[in-house]
Amino acid sequence: MKQYQSLRARFRKAALLRSTEGVLGWDQETGLPPRAVEWRAEQMSYLSGLVHQLSTAPEVGEWLAICEGTEWPEGAVEPVNVRGWRRDYDRETKLPAALVEEFSLTTSQGMHVWAEARRTSDFAAFRPVLEKLVRLCQEKADHFGWTTCRYDALMEIYEPGARSEKIGQLFARLGPEVSALIGPAMEKAQALPANLLAGHYPVAAQQAFNREVAEAIGFDFTAGRIDTTTHPFCTGLGPGDTRLTTRYDEGDFLSSLYGVLHEAGHGLYDQGLRADEWGMPAGDAVSLGIHESQSRLWENHIGGSDAFWRHWYPRACHHFPELKQFTPEQVAASARRVAPSFIRVEADEVTYDLHIILRFELERALINGDLAVKDVPEAWNARFKELLGLTVPDHARGCLQDIHWSMGSLGYFCTYTLGNLNASQLMRAAHRAHPGLERELAAGSYTNLLSWLRTNIHKAGRTCDPPELMQRATGETTQPHYHLEYLRAKFL
Repeated sequence: MKQYQSLRARFRKAALLRSTEGVLGWDQETGLPPRAVEWRAEQMSYLSGLVHQLSTAPEVGEWLAICEGTEWPEGAVEPVNVRGWRRDYDRETKLPAALVEEFSLTTSQGMHVWAEARRTSDFAAFRPVLEKLVRLCQEKADHFGWTTCRYDALMEIYEPGARSEKIGQLFARLGPEVSALIGPAMEKAQALPANLLAGHYPVAAQQAFNREVAEAIGFDFTAGRIDTTTHPFCTGLGPGDTRLTTRYDEGDFLSSLYGVLHEAGHGLYDQGLRADEWGMPAGDAVSLGIHESQSRLWENHIGGSDAFWRHWYPRACHHFPELKQFTPEQVAASARRVAPSFIRVEADEVTYDLHIILRFELERALINGDLAVKDVPEAWNARFKELLGLTVPDHARGCLQDIHWSMGSLGYFCTYTLGNLNASQLMRAAHRAHPGLERELAAGSYTNLLSWLRTNIHKAGRTCDPPELMQRATGETTQPHYHLEYLRAKFL
């Protein structure tokens, strides 16, 4: 139908521009010269403005109205795309073009300010940028509209249907349960020295091992690559182009390995989306809570298992000969060692969700106007002490450690814990669907697990919202007790 084809063509153009903006963003994070920051910010702001204009033009609304009055065949992709376009259109048309461009300009500049502030542990240098971004996010939320909590409007961007009251209640239940595991898990971890695997692991050897593992779990390097950055991330730039990044510590090969496994999980999702529907809702990820489930599943349920290290131990020793002095069991136990730490992306599985609870609480207070930006370090340090029992030594290991605020991604953090819950539930369902899966994973065969995820998660795109997708894949909407059962079994 003419109007539907017009919508496809329009949103294909918008997707191409977003992809181009994504390439510029990837380059900004991996190799942009410092003096090019201002120019790059202007480029990305311009592209953001073009995308907004294309996506919110009046004719788009007219075409959508006609398509919504059309009867489509059962199981057709057209109504999926029309529903997705309508949701996006209704939200984006509420934002003034000037706000979209200012937001893009501020984030492009802000990420470089943040990187330098983090390097020097200087919150004062980042504070003006964060104050502006909080204000812009508040403006966005007010344009979107909200009922009881302004923060809900921002959460909706990343996790359709999520509400801070419900998430807050979930965290209020989950937090104490997780905290109760820390003491016993730490006591069990005392059997091995904290620095057992400390040594010298050359970056080149880490890169070779990481690539070997990522390729084995299914990441297609003819359609992707790994690069180095300050903060690990994955970005899907289009069919056949998925970029992973990680960072390296020559004294700890596990940091980059688990960074790659995490980002490769995201990358496998992107590579599993429908290429024929690229740029359309049917070929797009449904939410960050589902996206995060894929990264946490491969990082923790696969990479953090005893079976993983029994299989990969010989190859690890090939790349890192000094590991030969340890057993596979010792390497596995060191990899899953529980001890509260300052950096979220390096946190163990037990304490990880406490990091997310902290950020969720602070973000909600910032957006709702209950916390001033100038008071963030004090609030962060106090709550961190309550949750994890540690005194934050500096801002780089405190409120400056994450890139998300410099990207303007407030409303994002709760999806990390939703990802943990979803990952545990999906693994349970995958084992139920494939009774021999445990034996396959122990042999380093990941084909059936990836195939099950492709069928039940990746290829679905945005055909339904996250709760329905989880219902279809596992028989239930997201439940916290499966994750708690997994943690207890693994660490106690």
